[in-house]
Amino acid sequence: MSEQAAWPLDDRGAAYGDGLFETILVRGGRPLLWDEHLARLARGCHVLGIPMPAEHDLAAPLAEAGPGLEVLKLTLTRGSGGRGYRPPAAPEPRLRWQLADFAPAESRWQTGVRVRHCRLRLASQPLLAGIKHLNRLENVLARAEWNDDAIAEGLLRDDAGRLVEATAMNLFWQRAGRLETPRLARCGVAGTLREALISRLDIHEVEAGDEALTNAEAVWLGNSVQGVWPVVCLDDAAGVERRHWSLGVTHRTFQAEAHALLGYPCP
Repeated sequence: MSEQAAWPLDDRGAAYGDGLFETILVRGGRPLLWDEHLARLARGCHVLGIPMPAEHDLAAPLAEAGPGLEVLKLTLTRGSGGRGYRPPAAPEPRLRWQLADFAPAESRWQTGVRVRHCRLRLASQPLLAGIKHLNRLENVLARAEWNDDAIAEGLLRDDAGRLVEATAMNLFWQRAGRLETPRLARCGVAGTLREALISRLDIHEVEAGDEALTNAEAVWLGNSVQGVWPVVCLDDAAGVERRHWSLGVTHRTFQAEAHALLGYPCP
């Protein structure tokens, strides 16, 4: 594992979550979905008012990448300074990175996963919707709701009951033959794999509640590091099974489209 020293205690990222991060799959020194990661980071910098680092600074850690599969985590904060919550007038951003070996959960590609609804509801904040900022306490609390290793992920809804995402992955389903994913206008993270798939496939962004999954022919979770996991079982927050799906051609076709972008096989 390669990494830089931790930031000082007066860094605004550590103190307030005042910053952004990107988690990037690296294969043989080449970052996957690099353009999508840069685009999301740039959007986040614009929203937070943090100067965007030069691309060569962001790519510098790749010089230490090995021949295998790794994950690069880039963390950008506003830096130190400012009084209380008031940000400094001329921020000096601080960029930190970590590069670590990685092995995906291939068994979840092959057999699918069991997921559950979370009790926690995501708060609506349209200004921050889509970006990957450092304040992820909602995700931490949601993930703390279960300890059963048989449950791979938890699904999150907003305060109006609309489906948003999983704790660390985006959500997709097919309903009446149409691919759909939650619209992330109020909250949630617009994943880079999600963005790449929307640009390549006919995926409709919709506002929908639990009925979308009840009526779905197939459901998937995906992100740019783990790839796509077919969902085979959905439990409610009390652990009662609400829906079961059998793996089929539909599941594998969507998975193959996603995995082609990441260099992963499709079982």
